[in-house]
Amino acid sequence: MLEEAGLEVVVVNGKYVKNLPGRKTDRKDCQWQATLHAHGLLKPGFVPPEHIRRRQDYLRLRADHVVMGGSHEQPMQKALERMNLKIHDVISDLTVTSGLKMIEAILRGERRAGELLALCDPQIQKKKAVALRAALEGSWKKEHLFALRQAYAAWQFYQQQIVECDQEIAQILKELAGPEDPQASQPPTAPKRGGVNTPQIAGLHSLLYRLCGGKDPTTLPGVADHVLLQLIGELGTDLQKNWTTEKHFTAYLGLAPGSRQSGKRRGSQKRSRNRAGRLFCVIARTVGRSVDKALGGFYRRLKGRRGGLVANLALARKLAELYWRLMVQGRAYVENGLKKYEEKVAMTEKWLLEKLARKYRLRLQPATA
Repeated sequence: MLEEAGLEVVVVNGKYVKNLPGRKTDRKDCQWQATLHAHGLLKPGFVPPEHIRRRQDYLRLRADHVVMGGSHEQPMQKALERMNLKIHDVISDLTVTSGLKMIEAILRGERRAGELLALCDPQIQKKKAVALRAALEGSWKKEHLFALRQAYAAWQFYQQQIVECDQEIAQILKELAGPEDPQASQPPTAPKRGGVNTPQIAGLHSLLYRLCGGKDPTTLPGVADHVLLQLIGELGTDLQKNWTTEKHFTAYLGLAPGSRQSGKRRGSQKRSRNRAGRLFCVIARTVGRSVDKALGGFYRRLKGRRGGLVANLALARKLAELYWRLMVQGRAYVENGLKKYEEKVAMTEKWLLEKLARKYRLRLQPATA
């Protein structure tokens, strides 16, 4: 409402007001801040513009629906467990195609294990037929079937809410991306496969590519279309306008170590991570499990020295820096592989050993076989 009235809204970190000298009381707090702002002594924080807030609201609402829909999977599993149906011991996820088909058939009145098994994926029928037949032998009590029906209906309700959110998000993306130019370059890489909660939006990869001005952040490890959509919803696409350097960017995300100084005394200060910072930490956990990427080797090397939490935070910061360089400077990410990274680490360690040997006037000699 303030922006619609023509006022420029400025959000300021309270630490900046506290550090500036001057008398400040609770009664004169607003006057003191107005005086500092009039002299240009307050640095404004990041306030997302209107188009970012629109995407942000829909994406956050969709994330809430995903969480609430997922909470109804446990009552479905509980109802099956009380009927002594051990489907979840054979099929890891009840909400995949095979699990949903069996639940729907059970609610329609099907009780034969062979007919329920025929609804599953051919791979399940081939490899898990015996185990699934045994898991489908149970008691079909009316009260447990009622609980299963209600839990399934609640899960379906939230799935429909998610679909409606996807439709609104797709409409906003098309408005912001504008009409497609047939002569414009197409995204060079195929879209990465997302998870079960990936928005079902036709041409999502192409829309994101146009929104990013011809840049493709999905070339970064762990960044799929759904992840990129969430990052754009929180940060926008014009990173240079709000964060002039990658250090400012990582500090805003809460991924850089904080500092506290009073006179000659200095100390570290814990930073709190916002939604975008936590999202980079989630990406880092995925990349850290990779077995063929250089960033995965970096994570495991640091994890052995400092522990998993520090390694995850360091890798998240490195990914955030790569994201800023790609979006601002257009520097594409090149995957060199785990082998080259290990060779570089070995060369660095060897150079350090040689430097230490020169310091103490010693000579390094390779061990003989």
